[in-house]
Amino acid sequence: MWILILRRIAAMGFSILFLTALIFFLMQAVFGDPVVIMLGRDADPDTVARLRQDLGLNRPAYVQYGDWLGRVAEGDWGRSFRTGEPVLAAILARIPLSLELAFLSLLLAVVLALALGTLAAVRPHTRLDAAISVLTAFGTAMPNFWIAILLILLFALHLRLLPSSGSVPFLEDPLGHIRAMVLPTATLSVAYLCNLTRLVRAKMAESLDTDYVRTARAKGLREGRVLWVHALRNSVLPVLSILAVSMSRLFGGAVVTETIFALPGVGILLVDSILGRDFAVVQGIIIIVTVGVFTTNFLIEIAYAVVDPRVRYR
Repeated sequence: MWILILRRIAAMGFSILFLTALIFFLMQAVFGDPVVIMLGRDADPDTVARLRQDLGLNRPAYVQYGDWLGRVAEGDWGRSFRTGEPVLAAILARIPLSLELAFLSLLLAVVLALALGTLAAVRPHTRLDAAISVLTAFGTAMPNFWIAILLILLFALHLRLLPSSGSVPFLEDPLGHIRAMVLPTATLSVAYLCNLTRLVRAKMAESLDTDYVRTARAKGLREGRVLWVHALRNSVLPVLSILAVSMSRLFGGAVVTETIFALPGVGILLVDSILGRDFAVVQGIIIIVTVGVFTTNFLIEIAYAVVDPRVRYR
């Protein structure tokens, strides 16, 4: 296990270093000269040259990358070209809301998928199984923005039960915060809920037809114990694999969801920074998200080995 952990940490370090270099040079190539962005195309050439020298942008790109990497290691991620705010401070101020949205969405998707997938597997070829299959097919086919629009029309405009956009800090208004997070959480969780439900249903159906489940029933164990302890444990392993693959998709869905519901998270900050060509903030967000995805996948691999002792990584 410790060899696995050390090898994965080393691989993460090299991958993150490569991605930081790739992102740094791509941002410069795509967004252009930040001094021109700051001063405008009609700025005085002497002023442009002086500011470029003050910012160290007149040096070769690889030297700039080395300096930037050193500052990042010290906690200095630069400043936003639009607002002048420190990049790291701007991102950290918005991360809690984005993490909350991602965590609640995954939690809701996993819990409901385990319940619905198990119910469908226990009662195959029934109306309940057919209804769950139809709903999961529709949920998989519909994009996030369309689901968000439907939820807003129903619960915000028609029933007037939930707010359609915005958010308030939890400490200021706990109930208002919870109400504001209901629709975004439901929107982001639908796609993962549908995929996981279909997967759990298929794996549970396989598990219920295995010898060890029949042996457990022959021993007189309660049906609940057979389902939730013996059969479900093997069905959870593919769920962990899907979650590891879905981390990058989750961030993409969060960007769309936060933009639609006007949540002040990292996703909407990324959209605003791209539109404003604020590549320092864009670069910082992508790096933090990359580190988060790598770390989450690493933890899921460890959990996979813990849940199934037969799994051994070499």
